[in-house]
This record gives sequence, C-alpha cells and structure tokens, in this order.
Amino acid sequence: VQLQAFGGGLVQAGGSLRLSCAASGRTFSWSAWFRQAPGKEREFVAAIRWSGGSTLTANSVSGRFTMSKDNAKNTVYLQMNSLKPEDTAVYYCAAAGSLGGSYYYIRAYDYWGQGTLVTVSS
Repeated sequence: VQLQAFGGGLVQAGGSLRLSCAASGRTFSWSAWFRQAPGKEREFVAAIRWSGGSTLTANSVSGRFTMSKDNAKNTVYLQMNSLKPEDTAVYYCAAAGSLGGSYYYIRAYDYWGQGTLVTVSS
C-alpha cells in the first residue's frame, strides 16, 4: 500500500493550491489530511469518508479548504484557498481501512504519505 502526496509549493498569502494524494494497493474507508508546522505537533486538517463522501474540516481551515475524492483514481484532494502564512506546514495524507478512532486522531489512520511542503509567504 502506498500513498503519494504532491502539489505543495510556495504561494503568496491569499493564493490557492491543490494537493493530491494518490493511493495504490487497496481501498479505504476514510482518508484525511494532516499538517505539521515547524516546531509544532501534527494536526488534523480535513477528512473524507469514501462511502458517501461526507467531509469534515478543522475549524482553522473551515470555509477555506475543501477535501474531495475521485473514486476512479483512488485519489483525494485538498483545495486550499485564501492561504495564510500560518498555513505553512508539511501536509500529510493519511488513510484507514477501518478507522481506528475518531477521524481527527492521528492514530486512527494506518497509512501515511510522505508529506508535501506548503509555504505561504506574507
């Protein structure tokens, strides 16, 4: 099983980026994005349930970030709009065959991508 995240980069405040995470090897019940800023703990950003497509987002990104999926490609996306310098972090995609806890818990997910760096300049 492999998760490959890409799409990060350098963007000015107020700009947009779209992250992608392609999965291979199996299907999942939940996928999520987490992020880790320098010197901080990894935190939940957004999650999506593959069956039905319901999504949840952290309060800090609600209204700016949207998570979606493409079943045919086994890929999830994170559309990030109105980016702020405080969104600067390494973004990780995660997936679970069976969610091992609440959707916002790191330990609920079995599989992790390698991370992609998002830098937002002021």
